[in-house]
Amino acid sequence: MTPVAIHTVCETLAYAVGFRTFLWTRQRLAPGAFKHKDEVAWIAVSAIVGAALGAKLSYWLDDPLTAFANFPDLRNLLLGKSIIGALLGGLLGVELCKKIAGIQQSTGDAFVLPLTVGMCIGRVGCYLAGLQDHTYGNATSLPWGVDFGDGIARHPTQIYEILFLLAQYAWIHLRRHELAPGDRFRAFMIGYLLFRLLVEFIKPLFYAYPGHMSGLQWLCIAGLLYYHRDLPRIAQILFKGNRSAWEPR
Repeated sequence: MTPVAIHTVCETLAYAVGFRTFLWTRQRLAPGAFKHKDEVAWIAVSAIVGAALGAKLSYWLDDPLTAFANFPDLRNLLLGKSIIGALLGGLLGVELCKKIAGIQQSTGDAFVLPLTVGMCIGRVGCYLAGLQDHTYGNATSLPWGVDFGDGIARHPTQIYEILFLLAQYAWIHLRRHELAPGDRFRAFMIGYLLFRLLVEFIKPLFYAYPGHMSGLQWLCIAGLLYYHRDLPRIAQILFKGNRSAWEPR
């Protein structure tokens, strides 16, 4: 099986398992996220559309030289995508949908476990796809460096991400009773954006923006700024377990 086929299989599996997990978690772990069944459909469609657009736009931002090579030939524009853009695009899509539909309650908590599971499965596909996926790290002399096919031992950043996602979910789940509705998703997003902001420093830089940072890193910063008011409160709850640090919202 070719690397592209392996990645496609894992990506399809990630969507399927993530969706099934969502159906389970919205009833068991986040029963108050949706008041009516039609809200599930509207939120899901908004998240999917926003994620698809965000994933594509973030790829264009991160690696414009590749994306717009041979323009107006559109084939390169349709190739890549990024989970950072998908998360931020999905977030914007859901928030816009909720505003239009007048949905007041927080819905993000229902997505934390599905996103964690789906992203972990997807990163397995990225790891197995090797160099063609462009998610590998820079060269390293560390004993766990992986040769993805070019004879160079590299940081297995896909594995780093899987381990981080699992550890993050375990920690958020452990503190779930101390978090206000919606805070589990906020904690997930803040943690992941911080992780990606840092791990991108040990990955190839395809196009340098100000600060010698990638487009994805600047997207991470934009996402963290979106959550800047929630960050101190959630950090205090997660690391100090202080229920008085938040008020129900």
